[in-house]
Amino acid sequence: MNEDVYDGPWLVVGLGNPGEQYARNRHNIGFMVVDLLAQRMGAKFKAHKSRAQVAEGRLAGKRVVLAKPLSFMNLSGGPVTALRDFYKVPAAAIVAVHDELDIDYAALRLKLGGGDNGHNGLKSITKSLGPDYHRVRCGIGRPPGRMEVADFVLKDFSGAERKELEWFVDRSADAVEALLSEGLERAQGNYNS
Repeated sequence: MNEDVYDGPWLVVGLGNPGEQYARNRHNIGFMVVDLLAQRMGAKFKAHKSRAQVAEGRLAGKRVVLAKPLSFMNLSGGPVTALRDFYKVPAAAIVAVHDELDIDYAALRLKLGGGDNGHNGLKSITKSLGPDYHRVRCGIGRPPGRMEVADFVLKDFSGAERKELEWFVDRSADAVEALLSEGLERAQGNYNS
């Protein structure tokens, strides 16, 4: 896909688990980022037949569909595939925003393609779409001591982390906008840390 020529909508999918009990979990940073992007667009999320909530508008000069799958994280591929088909979006115009254990807290990495690194949401999307979509990887760090990964990602951010969380979500949203407006390489140069 030539980003300069493509004029269809971009699909920006925040990964997380639906439900108030998960809203502030580390695993839900993708939802937090797309919520902020919807605010920036002045758009409201609405239910969609794809089993996702969507908000449509313009961001960074592009038509954008923001999405929050209503399936649990490990079943994200179904709603994302339905959205891709409904909006006719090529995989290279899909951006998954997700938590990443192997990156320090509040650090970011943007990339196109690659493996799922054990992330069940990415595993589900990749199984449905193949690997050639963009990722905005939001670092949450590794669990302390012997804590299980599943327990760690399903816990709320710690008090110390919450002090930086608003800044981190804001910077992650900025990175998505930069990816859309400047392309991957320039966005990586400015945001990969």
